[in-house]
Amino acid sequence: MSEWLVYILRCADDTLYTGITNDLSRRCDQHNAGTASRYTRSRLPVVLVYQETQATRSLALKRELAIKALSRKQKELLIQAADEGQ
Repeated sequence: MSEWLVYILRCADDTLYTGITNDLSRRCDQHNAGTASRYTRSRLPVVLVYQETQATRSLALKRELAIKALSRKQKELLIQAADEGQ
């Protein structure tokens, strides 16, 4: 059983992209190579600014949807809180 990660990327145009993966390093490489998503392809480079672990793919998908429903300000607060916790 593998763990899943929900992540947020900051794109070159300062927009935020949220996704899930079970291999964060590979996925970030794919995003920066322009092969991961249409959204990030035209907004390179991207930088990982947030990540959290979920036990299952299903939980990760639910959390991804919850984060995508947040306002920009709420997402920035989530990122800031994670930075302060490290």
